[in-house]
Amino acid sequence: MYYMLLIYNCDRPEPGDPRFEDAVVQVNAFVDECRRRGALVGGHPLLKESTAKSVRVRDEQTLVTDGPFTETHEHLGGYYILDCPTMDDALELAALCPMAAVGHIEVRPVAVVPEVNNFPV
Repeated sequence: MYYMLLIYNCDRPEPGDPRFEDAVVQVNAFVDECRRRGALVGGHPLLKESTAKSVRVRDEQTLVTDGPFTETHEHLGGYYILDCPTMDDALELAALCPMAAVGHIEVRPVAVVPEVNNFPV
C-alpha cells in the first residue's frame, strides 16, 4: 500500500547555512534506508509558501490567489511517498525521517483508484 508522509513545520536549512551539510547527510541516510527497504516511491521538498498559488473555480470563473488557500499556522514543507506493507511500517519509517525531530509528519494512506489514476503513484 502507498503512504504519503507529509512533512510539516520543519526548519529546513538552506544552502549556505552551517546546518545545511548535516541536514543533507541526515536526509540522504533516511532516503537510503527507505530504498534499502524497497519502500521509496518518491519525494521532494517544497519551496516556501510565498511561491505558491491557489486555484479555485466558482461560477465558471477561475480565481488564482497567492499563497496557500487555507489559513494555517502549519506549513507543508515536503513529502515522501512510500510503498509499505502496513501502516506500522510507514510509521516506523516516518519516525526515522530527520524532519520528525524538528517538525511533524502526517502519515496518510494513498487511495489508488484504477479507474481514475492511470499513472503510477
